[in-house]
Amino acid sequence: MEATDYEKIPHKCLIKLKSIYSTLKSAEKKAADFIFNASENVGSMGVIEFAAAAGCSEATAVRLAKRLGYSGYAELKEDFANSQPHLPYNNISLDDNLSQVLTKVFSNSIQALNDTLSTIDPAEFEKAVKLLVSANRIAFFGLGNAFAIAREAYQQFLRIGTQVYTAEDPDLQLLIISTQLSANDVIVAISYSGESKPIIKLCEHAKTCGIKVIGITNFPLSSLAKLADVKLQTAVFQEHINGEIVSKRLAQLCIVEGLYISYLIIKNKQVKSFLKKSENAIKVNKFGKKTTI
Repeated sequence: MEATDYEKIPHKCLIKLKSIYSTLKSAEKKAADFIFNASENVGSMGVIEFAAAAGCSEATAVRLAKRLGYSGYAELKEDFANSQPHLPYNNISLDDNLSQVLTKVFSNSIQALNDTLSTIDPAEFEKAVKLLVSANRIAFFGLGNAFAIAREAYQQFLRIGTQVYTAEDPDLQLLIISTQLSANDVIVAISYSGESKPIIKLCEHAKTCGIKVIGITNFPLSSLAKLADVKLQTAVFQEHINGEIVSKRLAQLCIVEGLYISYLIIKNKQVKSFLKKSENAIKVNKFGKKTTI
């Protein structure tokens, strides 16, 4: 399917459809595939006509519409009929020159951040902040690329005196949960797919210990999303030419940054002195005026 096909699908519908596609049943996938491949027709088709063209039942068409956030097929049809062209994700190809590559990377990143912002449930974000603020200890976990985000979060919270932990090795992650955390502490688990086995096992273990789980994932029906007490969803889908997802780390980082700044604002009086100490401490590694710790 060409990226230009997406222009005819209402953008919020497109993001939702991509995020749940892998969890759809075979009949629902037929309906979804028809939307992808013949989106320009959906706005003018009744449910009977749509079902016949997609090769599914009318009930399946209605069920898919509801899974996409509509009240029923009629609302989905109306949304498609009134949809305005939107900025699509730009495919990066082997034929692109260097300037085109750079432009597309930036435009895709901006699109991914805007999509993520519109996807995050503000109520879930508020719940996540409250969990972090009330926790005695916090741990950030991820594997591979996601660990870079977990480590960044660890360093930020460490600067303000929070009892915070991280580790990339799955065994060490389990040890932290077993020996350093207890009931009502919080872990933030980061996984784009939400299906990383070590991360899922880690969260399962945390739940048995009474530890709260905040999950950051791209897929709302993933194993991580189902396990998490609070789910923060990114919305990043565009791929590099090698299949790697563009900008997923950037979206995850922005969520973590939002959590940190919110925590900092609420805990301002308690953490202000730690922040000052941290700033003074690292000055010794920078050129300029000498500072005494």
